[in-house]
Amino acid sequence: MKTASRILGTAFFLEGFEVQDAPRYGAERRGAPISAYVRASHREIKERGIIRDPSLVIVADETLVPMPAAGVFLGLSAQTMLLIHSREAPEVWRDRLNVEGPIRTLSPPGEDRDRLAWRHIGTVCAAAGARLVGVVSREALAASLKQELAGLNAASLEENLDHARWAYDLMEPGQGRVAPGRWLSAEAFPRPEWVDLQYEDARVAAPAIHAAMTSEQVETGLWRTRRPVIDPAHCKRCWWLCSTYCPDSAIRVDESGRPQIDYAHCKGCMVCVAQCPNHAIDMIPERVEPNAAMAGKDS
Repeated sequence: MKTASRILGTAFFLEGFEVQDAPRYGAERRGAPISAYVRASHREIKERGIIRDPSLVIVADETLVPMPAAGVFLGLSAQTMLLIHSREAPEVWRDRLNVEGPIRTLSPPGEDRDRLAWRHIGTVCAAAGARLVGVVSREALAASLKQELAGLNAASLEENLDHARWAYDLMEPGQGRVAPGRWLSAEAFPRPEWVDLQYEDARVAAPAIHAAMTSEQVETGLWRTRRPVIDPAHCKRCWWLCSTYCPDSAIRVDESGRPQIDYAHCKGCMVCVAQCPNHAIDMIPERVEPNAAMAGKDS
């Protein structure tokens, strides 16, 4: 559908319209539905984002119709033309969906063709939509296809052109049946319902960024998933390395020159482990007690 939106958008542009066309991706997983939208107008388009009151909705896979995440019925009204890629007749879909607007179906040629494996579905949907809006000529559609599918070889491009002509001709009875969308003014948008919050005294609401010793009250050691542990048997008491390189000043050196780790504020970055030249600092999972870990190492 991303390619279909580009084909249709370029066709509109070649006919002199201002155009927006963009894909709208769903969840990052295989099989998630994808949609794309196209806006076209002779006036400057200032609206952005998805179309909430579409004039034409094209469904490339009929199994997406009952899927809420696909958003097929988003903004559907009595004026919206619904085009579904399906072998079922429009009357069947009208009975199923109970919608008021016009419905047309687009069936792939050949009874044995797998609709999910049809490589030209994007081209076909774009061509059918171009005929239904009634303002895109066959020549503009062909020029758009040649531009957007320029990376294909000559045989593949010609095959896409053939399918586009087929779909364009198939929709001849519905040519121009898509009603132009209404022009939306930003002044008519409903204003947001703001929530007025009462002002609080600055001593309550403002952060005390100038107060002394406030960082000590935040035990950032709770973030830690791995714990550095000093092995006194290997420590050479070169007091300045680990204490200097600790980015949180969580290592202090006592009077005997031995480093002590402040686990209440050590975040577990393991910079000390990398900097110790004597490999006297080991790292263990936070769930393991330091004494038990070192006892196992000594044994």
